[in-house]
Amino acid sequence: MNKTIRHASVFALLLVLGLLLRATWVQFYEGQALADDNDNRRNAIATYSRPLGDIVVAGKAVTGSARTKGDLAYKRAYKDGELYAAVTGYASQAYAPTQLEGVYADLLKGTDNRLTTMMDTVTGRRADPGDVVTTIDPAVQKAGYAALDGKKGGAVAIDPKTGKILAMVSTPSYDPGQLTDANTAGSAWIRLTKDPDKPLTNRAMRQPLPPGSTFKLVVAAAALEDGLYADVDQRTTSPEPYIMPGTSRPLPNESASAPCENASIRVALQYSCNNVFGKLAVDLGQDKVRAMAEKFGFNDEQLDVPVRAYTSVYPSKMDKAQTALSGIGQFDVTATPLQMAMVSATMANGGELVAPHVVSQLTDADGDVLKDFGRDAGSRRIVSARTAEQLRSAMETVVRDGTGRNALIDGVTVGGKTGTAQHGENNSGTPYAWFTSYGKSDATGKEVAVAVMVEQSNAARGEVSGNGLAAPVARAMMKAALK
Repeated sequence: MNKTIRHASVFALLLVLGLLLRATWVQFYEGQALADDNDNRRNAIATYSRPLGDIVVAGKAVTGSARTKGDLAYKRAYKDGELYAAVTGYASQAYAPTQLEGVYADLLKGTDNRLTTMMDTVTGRRADPGDVVTTIDPAVQKAGYAALDGKKGGAVAIDPKTGKILAMVSTPSYDPGQLTDANTAGSAWIRLTKDPDKPLTNRAMRQPLPPGSTFKLVVAAAALEDGLYADVDQRTTSPEPYIMPGTSRPLPNESASAPCENASIRVALQYSCNNVFGKLAVDLGQDKVRAMAEKFGFNDEQLDVPVRAYTSVYPSKMDKAQTALSGIGQFDVTATPLQMAMVSATMANGGELVAPHVVSQLTDADGDVLKDFGRDAGSRRIVSARTAEQLRSAMETVVRDGTGRNALIDGVTVGGKTGTAQHGENNSGTPYAWFTSYGKSDATGKEVAVAVMVEQSNAARGEVSGNGLAAPVARAMMKAALK
């Protein structure tokens, strides 16, 4: 064999060996990654080869599966899709699933390890899909959705004793069914993502905005827990006007005639006195206010219900003037309706916060419970029982005699706090309207905590207020929960 042929043979052999090595590497080391790749058509075919498991509200499935004619044999279907979109999210043949559809995708597809039996492992059979049972009360969900109609906003209702989320509403909403079919999802996706009202955004838990005066409850809790004031009826040292430290700028009150000078915490909540809470925040110092805010859940980057909520923020570095603004829920303070509902739920539950959750149970195809979230819902003490009682009393004054009268319900003890937060540079945008509250039935003792945020409405700017826009929504949801 001449030298040229010998070299060519060696080169060809090396090429074969390289090909074998590459094939081995792909098969044994990259095989699983390739199999799990979202662009692998086989995964979509397998996922939609049969009906998915369901998301359940009050014993009835609000999801389903519809037969198709393509290689993706089934597609997701929704009942009252717009009503429950903030809870379910969507499962799409074209896009990654969201909300509960995304968190429990493996369970709903039947690939969750908890569903697999020994026989399934031996035969390679895919397990039957499981179901997700939610804590949502359809009456409360419908009441919130109807009351927010025509407005851009979000609302959350929580059972203070159990942590169950009874409603999670975001408007404007969308029909998840528009995104399920790979053949038509693209055009719907473009339309929804370009919509300036952002219907895909879950405003109940994933769009933190300045909470305005509802944050005064957190500052009041810090003042009472710190011992700065003995109770909500002790007069504070709060000049009117209050000039923010290091500036010549006064912190104005909404009503010039309100009795805010040296007002007690009760009166300051009743009339929403900015001078009192701005000075309270400065007297306490930003570190003490932040510590209390963080006990309630602010700055928590892992608040899962089980969908992860966006972080509500109390800032870490401020001068004294900025600290004063933070005391009235402005500057860089932000919150979600979920976070502010947690504040009211804590007060209603004697100072303890039970972990909020929107899923009650995970079950297999036979209805056997795989996980019970009610048993696993932990609780933690946020403030003392006395502080909670003091603030409940003050919140009831707000609704009975103060800025929250639109939340009054016959036969129900209601406590709340209104908020109107500035929006845009120099408050050039339409303000945000807030209301956080709790209600307790005088007849049954049943309780509910509700927080509502109205981001935008058709109301004239001068008519935007927590009492005018948000309190009626909370009232409707409380009535439905306590009916």
